[in-house]
Amino acid sequence: MALFGNKKTYSSITVKKREVPDGLWMKCPSCNEIVYKDEVAANLEICTKCDHHFGLPRQARIDLLSDEGSFKEWAGKIRSVDSLGFTGQQSYIDKLEFNQKGTGWDEAVTVGGCTLGGHEIGLGVMDFSFLGASMGSVVGERVTYLIERCTAEKRPVIISCASGGARMYEGLLSLMQMAKTSAALARHAGAGLPYIPILTNPTMAGVMASFATLGDLIVAEPNALIGFAGPRVIKETIQQDLPEGFQRAEFLQDRGLIDMVIHRHELRERMILLLDYLCDN
Repeated sequence: MALFGNKKTYSSITVKKREVPDGLWMKCPSCNEIVYKDEVAANLEICTKCDHHFGLPRQARIDLLSDEGSFKEWAGKIRSVDSLGFTGQQSYIDKLEFNQKGTGWDEAVTVGGCTLGGHEIGLGVMDFSFLGASMGSVVGERVTYLIERCTAEKRPVIISCASGGARMYEGLLSLMQMAKTSAALARHAGAGLPYIPILTNPTMAGVMASFATLGDLIVAEPNALIGFAGPRVIKETIQQDLPEGFQRAEFLQDRGLIDMVIHRHELRERMILLLDYLCDN
């Protein structure tokens, strides 16, 4: 091109666009800000701009709620089977294998024994990244095993809950887990032993309607979605407009369903304090 009347021409210059590696940034669904993934991870998966609580990976949740090196898994050999021979776009077995490879875990919940602040407890952690933490037979059996073993060993129980509902691939068998886990908790309470569920985002349907809301103290993380059915289904059923945020933790705390909404940074120390109050040892 010519430059200020100079007839000398210059060849075009190609400027290579600087490439930014994928996976470094993420958009917060609460404040819509773009945040650096590593900073969020270092902040216990909490948005550095607005405090939105993202899902915390299972191992990080176990580490948060147990003393270092104390957690020992229980019931890890109980595995899901395709009792109904479910078929669809993918078989149930294919779904399980896909989630096992994607998450590195064999099921939607891990249970075990550990100490927290020196207290001997039983700990369960549900993981929404595994089939939406849906409650199938193995999830129910592991949770029940956790509760019953803790009853026998006189330990309090803490379960970090998250779920989208029942596991449709198991039909009625998944719904039976509501009664089974609830009965185990009734025996645990009868033995005078504490149980504290921690409701994370989201805790819905059968899990919410059973062991997630049967605690001596019910704790939730900020703005966690908690309910039985989704807001669209409820609105269509009752034919009424719904209050804003009516299924969020703070709304439910104001109306008595939730006892405490605790920020994740404070969760460990607050749980130790609650155990100090509730336990004899």
